[in-house]
Parts: sequence; structure tokens; C-alpha cells
Amino acid sequence: MPEIQANGIHLSYETSGEGTPLVFVHEFAGDRRSWEDQVRYFSRRYRTVTYNARGFPPSEVPEDASLYTQDHATDDLAGLIRALDLAPTHVVGLSMGGYATLHLGLRYPELVRSIVVAGCGYGSEMSQREAFQKEAQEVARRFEEESLEIFAKTYTAGPTRVQLERKDPVAYERFCREFVDRSAKGSANTMRTLQAGRPSVYELEEDMRKMEVPTLILTGDEDEPCLEPAIFMKRTIPTAALITFPNAGHLINLEEPAMFNRIVLEFITEVDAGRWPRRDPRSQSSSALMPEEN
Repeated sequence: MPEIQANGIHLSYETSGEGTPLVFVHEFAGDRRSWEDQVRYFSRRYRTVTYNARGFPPSEVPEDASLYTQDHATDDLAGLIRALDLAPTHVVGLSMGGYATLHLGLRYPELVRSIVVAGCGYGSEMSQREAFQKEAQEVARRFEEESLEIFAKTYTAGPTRVQLERKDPVAYERFCREFVDRSAKGSANTMRTLQAGRPSVYELEEDMRKMEVPTLILTGDEDEPCLEPAIFMKRTIPTAALITFPNAGHLINLEEPAMFNRIVLEFITEVDAGRWPRRDPRSQSSSALMPEEN
């Protein structure tokens, strides 16, 4: 795999196809290979780019856990876009990648044409935040103290991943196999600092209300930690639309690749045609039936 230096770190990436650039940003339990169905589909008409985040070999794995923050993840993505001369680009991120994509739109709107924020919101509910952070620390410990083969059996059977096992056992088996092929140190550092320490989406309200980047929010209707945050983002970002996937968990690009690809294609086509709307303020009313009176 080719490498670039971005934000002071070596990142491994792959690019396929030609045309308008389209970057995919992977989740914690995956890597660039998680986007294979999307790359095969979109590289027919777009220049697709996938990469492994810091901590995910063959990208660099810093030893220092303090080098795994939300700012680092966002700046890595921005650095990749600049280094490969992709701006402005469409960006699609899932979960950990969805957070990086959202923060990219907030901090570096000049780098993007649009953003797709999928499966984003873990650890955001304030009433559950402390419990989530404690669980993240426990997961980090287990990455360090248990073999990946043993811990993988627990982590990949989580409540928002069993949907993939039910729908597509072949895809689920591949997901489990690829999960083991990672750095325990990189995974522990990512979980301990990035996952546990990133801000809740509710803490981003002020900045999201000002964002003008065309935004599509996607979530599975059984991805419980992401449902309320997804609705909040829809209500807060004036250029956002929300789509939920039926009977779906967290891995929506693997569970429903045809639906995922079609929805993303329709979205970025509208954006490129200049047809993506800003929400009409008249649709936000205290009345369910009548327009607001001036």
C-alpha cells in the first residue's frame, strides 16, 4: 500500500477510479477493507480513497496514548485530503470515522463538498457518558491483556453487530476475521483516549447550528447509542437530512450495501448538481398543524 505523511504521521491508503474524489473513513472495529463494497461501486465513476487511521497497521502506531485524540483523527483526515490534493471532496465516515467526518465539516469546511455521518453518537448521551467511558477503559485493558483472538469473540458479538451475523453470515465472518488483524496497542490507545475522550455530539450544538456543509446522517434503527444523537444532528445542522436503515445495527455499509450505496450516490449527485437544500425554517414550528404567525 502507498503511504503519505499527514499531520506528522504515516498513513497507508488506497485509491481507485477517476473523477470527483470520495473519501471513506472507517470505524473502530474495521479498517480500509470495511469499504470494499463501496469502493467497487463508487470507483466506477468517482476517485475513491480509503485509508487506515493512526493505530491501524500498516499506518503508523504511536506508542503514546496522548497522540490519539479527536483532534488528531480530524487533522489526520484533513492532512490526507491536502496531501492527495483532493479538496473539495465528498467524505463518508462510519462511527469513529463518522465523528472524524463531522469534525472535519465543522473545522475545515473548505476541504469538503459534502459529508456523510453514519453510525455516529456512541458515548454522547450525557446520562450514560460516565458508564461508556468506564467501559471504554475496560475494553482498552482487555486489548492489552488478552489475545486478540480471544477478545475478538466478545467484541464482535456486541448488541449492534449481531444484526450483520443474522443478515449475512459470510460478511460477518469476514468482519470477525479482519478484526483480529490489527494492533493491540493501537486499538487500546484509540479506545482509551479517542473513544473515551471525544466530546459528545450534544456539546457541538453551537458549531453545528452554524455549519453549512451539505450533510447526510445515516443510522440503523437498532443502533441504540446512535439513534437520539442522529435525530439531534438532524434538528441542529441546517443542511442535514436523516435516513434510518430498518432492522439494522451499526455496520450499515456491510449489512445493507446496496441501500447504503444508493442513498449515498443520490445524496452526492444532488450536492454536485447544486440541488441540496438548506432546511426551510417554516418547517420548525411549535405547531404540528398550523404555520407560525408573524
